Amino acid sequence: MEQEEFERLYDAYSGAVFRLAMVYLGRRSDAEDVTQEVFLRLLSRRPQFSGEDHKKRWLLRVSANLCRDQLRCFWRKNVTGLEEGVLTEAPAEREALLEVFRLPEAYKVPIHLYYYEGYSVAEIGEILKLSQSAVKMRLKRGRDRLKLELEGTR
Repeated sequence: MEQEEFERLYDAYSGAVFRLAMVYLGRRSDAEDVTQEVFLRLLSRRPQFSGEDHKKRWLLRVSANLCRDQLRCFWRKNVTGLEEGVLTEAPAEREALLEVFRLPEAYKVPIHLYYYEGYSVAEIGEILKLSQSAVKMRLKRGRDRLKLELEGTR
């Protein structure tokens, strides 16, 4: 892979990879480590892509896999909170995003990919290795939980 192409991909997609890692892991340092590892794998493996969308999906799939691996590691503490200062949205958006971060992993990752990254149900299924019906169900259940939580805070 040419250095210019690598730099272009990093500039274009490192933010999306980092945000997905934050959704999974909740700590800036862990998300930065995953982002770095994703792009190191891109350099070392030099995968062949069929298009720009394929590149982004590959990067996000590798990111999701690395995050799940990190969550399964024995040394990772089970209790981790979302770091302050990570989110800078308006208060209403911040409240909703904080509730998304509090959802179980099965719901928060599809919701993040759908609403914040703009992926379709089919693309989310490909990234997370789930059927489209599983993605739809997780989106529905996640939205239902968010609705209950947000209505309960008002």
